[in-house]
Amino acid sequence: MDTIVGLKELREDMATYVARIQRGQSFVVVRRSQPLFRVVPVDEVDGQWEAVVDFTKLRRGGIAIDEILKRL
Repeated sequence: MDTIVGLKELREDMATYVARIQRGQSFVVVRRSQPLFRVVPVDEVDGQWEAVVDFTKLRRGGIAIDEILKRL
């Protein structure tokens, strides 16, 4: 079961929640008792997270979006 966390509490103590997420915990974030979103570790997300291209390795500072679009 997910832990319920207030949005303000999450913002004010982000480092603690990041550590808990890294340990595999997930949270439902609420504002005014209404659920806003769910935070889950990447491993729990359907499918697999995959870095396709790291444009910062091609050129220091990255590549302008116009240049990327020209190559498509």
